[in-house]
Amino acid sequence: MANESRPCPCDIGDRFDYGGRGQEIQVGHIKAYVCKPSASTDKAVIVIHDIFGWQLPNTRYIADMLTTNGYIAICPDFFVGQEAWKPSNDWASFDDWVKTRDAGKIDKEVDVVLKYLKDQCGAKKIGVIGFCWGGAAVQHLMLKNPHLKTGVSLYGVIRRFEDKHSLLHPTLFIFGEKDDVIPLEQVTLLEQKLKQNCKVDYEVKIYPGQTHGFVHRKREDINPQDKPFIEEGRMDMINWLNKYL
Repeated sequence: MANESRPCPCDIGDRFDYGGRGQEIQVGHIKAYVCKPSASTDKAVIVIHDIFGWQLPNTRYIADMLTTNGYIAICPDFFVGQEAWKPSNDWASFDDWVKTRDAGKIDKEVDVVLKYLKDQCGAKKIGVIGFCWGGAAVQHLMLKNPHLKTGVSLYGVIRRFEDKHSLLHPTLFIFGEKDDVIPLEQVTLLEQKLKQNCKVDYEVKIYPGQTHGFVHRKREDINPQDKPFIEEGRMDMINWLNKYL
């Protein structure tokens, strides 16, 4: 890895000053942030947070963006009440911390959320997006959950599922060229394995000059040089969802 003392490059980036248009609700045994469009729809997107948890304003900003594009958006607490990572935490403890928050063990929570979306929201076509930890979770779900239609993995940590490539659903993978924790060799290998094993539509896209978290952790006004790539990443995500939902 690039830096053993920093096993994840998820410093907070720019923390958005954003309150959210939706509301917090209880869904089964977990809490969730939900935002619904003004017009009724049968399309929904599950938003899987990064290590900073379901209450990070940046993630809610993206959820609300999906809603303005016509989707019911829900961001559940996939840590199920366990504390999210804080920028002040000691990175030396990260590996132990993340072991108790496995991106490949969220199936029970996803089932509860799917039931809520179908029974309470009338959703018939459901996709999923996720960032970093959540991006790895998207890959896990695309490999095994038959009830989801499509997924977008944004800088999902490849090494979590590096040997699994037989996707069930069309999946878009978004990576930054300058990502400290996901070297381009890993991305190239992912592409090769997908080409050999994947029977559904997929795309792996690398954004020039971008670092980890650029789609949801960089503010365009503070990083004007990154603005075109931030906007392109968000538009690619929405276009992919529009295509398959």
